[in-house]
Amino acid sequence: MPPPIPVELLPHSPLWREAAAREGQRLADTLGPLLVAVHHIGSTAIPDIAAKPILDLIPEVRSITALDAFAPQLRALGYEWWGEYGMAGRRYATLTDGATGQRCVQLHAFEAGSPDIERHLAFRDFLRADPAKARAYEAMKLQSRDQHPDDSHAYSDAKSAWIQATEAAALAFYRSR
Repeated sequence: MPPPIPVELLPHSPLWREAAAREGQRLADTLGPLLVAVHHIGSTAIPDIAAKPILDLIPEVRSITALDAFAPQLRALGYEWWGEYGMAGRRYATLTDGATGQRCVQLHAFEAGSPDIERHLAFRDFLRADPAKARAYEAMKLQSRDQHPDDSHAYSDAKSAWIQATEAAALAFYRSR
């Protein structure tokens, strides 16, 4: 289990999109035809809200079990491989910047067709389309950070009820488009 890290929220940066694209290309070069797509999710993918400066990416793969065989190649890219990490059907890996010692990428890999991919994309797209809802999420994130500034796990737990309460509306929005 990765240890909790301090929670730092920064104003949105357009550089996050570029960094996600570069990391997606590194993953594509490594995973080849196993990779269907790399989706940029999480708060760094939502304009105009504060976010931890950590990219959340979903490598969507043809086979989650085939991805397990690529763990050594992902480690060679600098990732720590955590396996399912509490979510059946997911593979989780983290990348730490060697120069700063700060976590910079979190991979949440799922097999194509997983409902978890749709859930994450729906939440992202819903907040992109509704600035008021995005600001409400940012307020929840700031409150959670203020309550748990040194524990990213507790921070995530503190905002999970808000996320779950929003997911049904996000999925309805996503499926109606």
